[in-house]
Amino acid sequence: MSFNLEKPVRMISGENTVKNNAHELKKLGGRCLIVTSSSSAKKSGALSDVTEVFNENGIEFSVYDGITENPLTSSCFEAGKAARDFDADFVLGIGGGSALDAAKAVAVFASNPQISSPDLIYAEPVVNKPLPVALIGTTSGTGSEVTGVSVLTNTKGKKKSVKGENYYASIVLADYKYTCSMPYSVTVSTALDALCHAVESLLSQKADESSVSFSKKAITLVWGELVKMKNSYALPSEQVRDRLFDASIYAGLAIEKTGCCFPHTVGYFLTEKHSVPHGKACAVFLPEFVKRGLEYENERASSFLELIGASYEEFEKTVLSLADVNITLDENELESYLPNWEKAANFDKSPGGFNKYDAQKLITDLFKTKNG
Repeated sequence: MSFNLEKPVRMISGENTVKNNAHELKKLGGRCLIVTSSSSAKKSGALSDVTEVFNENGIEFSVYDGITENPLTSSCFEAGKAARDFDADFVLGIGGGSALDAAKAVAVFASNPQISSPDLIYAEPVVNKPLPVALIGTTSGTGSEVTGVSVLTNTKGKKKSVKGENYYASIVLADYKYTCSMPYSVTVSTALDALCHAVESLLSQKADESSVSFSKKAITLVWGELVKMKNSYALPSEQVRDRLFDASIYAGLAIEKTGCCFPHTVGYFLTEKHSVPHGKACAVFLPEFVKRGLEYENERASSFLELIGASYEEFEKTVLSLADVNITLDENELESYLPNWEKAANFDKSPGGFNKYDAQKLITDLFKTKNG
């Protein structure tokens, strides 16, 4: 064996985890700020389950529902102040990766008022221990439940992560039923995100036995379901929802060890500049990533194709069809973005290495440019 493993998150999974574990939430305190978006927590039924449990157990709560997709540092900063004003004992995040990542940042802002403006979360030390965080996921893609990472969009519109011991949840209540309200497009995009996490981790230069095991488990669960969704355009059954949720957690455990590689970093460009959903934005670049894997990490990349039972060409066709990104880029826009990739750590972990000019060429090859 050749790996180190430390998982400070306590996760409880299964049906009715919220109602069956009210005592676990009560241990975190008597006052809670619930952090979520404007709709997903309500549509999934998770918010009503939580508020019912809180009311039954005497936990006072306030709801901050201003979290958007690609959560803003400014919103997290505002919610942190709301948590202080409410005198919250803990923070509960409900939603997809955006709400869960935001909840982690809110907990830091809440207990560290010396971080006096939103973007200082990237620079200022966390002096005071963050408020405890509980998380309830309503999508099956990010794996944010089990990672010590929060990906935020700064006041200049750039996605950037904060990570470390201050960004882990205290407890996760995982119940796949909350993912059943996702529409087809979101289901596909989040499943693609989980696939990207798993494949990027599998071929990462930081991969070890534990991460490879988690990656392969996630790939086994998610790939066949993606193929079925591509062919049928139908929403998955509840049983499949359960599999996809499990896949996202396994993939999260994989990237917790290795981090992501260039598909995620380059994908931010499509999200920031063209509002492409995160999972699809990353997946567009996954075939090229696997191609480089076949060149530089052939054994692992070949084992991946064997695992999914597909040729490279079949894999590429399926992923690009599901991602379905059709945009026209301006070459000047792309040129101006290059400094963002100057020292991208995720590039170095990619098979054979990667740099900003590789990223520029990849995007140019995939998408026509207005001036090209």
